[in-house]
Amino acid sequence: MIERRRWVVVPAAGVGQRMGGAQPKQYLELAGRPLVHWTLEALAPLEAEAIVLVVAPGDPYIDALAPALGACIPRLEILPKGGASRAESVAAGLSALAERAAPEDWVWVHDAARPCLGVRALEALRAVEDGAEAGALLAQPMDETVKTVAAGRVQGTVDRSALWRAQTPQGASFACLSKALARALAEAPEAITDEASALERLGLAPRIVPGEASNLKVTHPDDLALATFWLQQHGRWTPTCA
Repeated sequence: MIERRRWVVVPAAGVGQRMGGAQPKQYLELAGRPLVHWTLEALAPLEAEAIVLVVAPGDPYIDALAPALGACIPRLEILPKGGASRAESVAAGLSALAERAAPEDWVWVHDAARPCLGVRALEALRAVEDGAEAGALLAQPMDETVKTVAAGRVQGTVDRSALWRAQTPQGASFACLSKALARALAEAPEAITDEASALERLGLAPRIVPGEASNLKVTHPDDLALATFWLQQHGRWTPTCA
């Protein structure tokens, strides 16, 4: 069995336009803390060599948060070299690890706006690291009816039997993920919406690891209340009475 080390990259250079607020969504308050704090805390069970938080150059929020994050999140590194796209930010994170990570080491990439990642899901990911040479990702089967629509009218119903909703973390070996992202950024950067799509362009078929409904991505304002609910359900937050 190959002895691998484990690294984590968290791209956090986006602005979260669909939230509609003045702050990027990763810095919005969630149950008394910045959302990104909960996200980074959730990654602790991976026991990574380092968690690289990739923020935008000149990020006006991170300096004020860095001391608190560093005090609570072991082996956290903040990298102000995020790009205009998720793939560019992840590639920057991989470059920062290039002198430390071995080719066979595993790199997991997790959305900064997924604060409710559960321990069981992380344990399932760790269990596949030695047998998922094409990479792996959390995902959930589609359980709702899906329609195609044009001009506000239904055009058809999609067969959902083979459809899964991708989540994060997603990952692969350092060598494989680096190669996949480099090729994707050179050939079709606009087509890369997650790490699995970059791996697919290499002709690989990443392994699906069933995820949990609680691992939502905070995208719209109403998602903050739902994320608070799941933090409470996981025993990570308890409301206090005024």
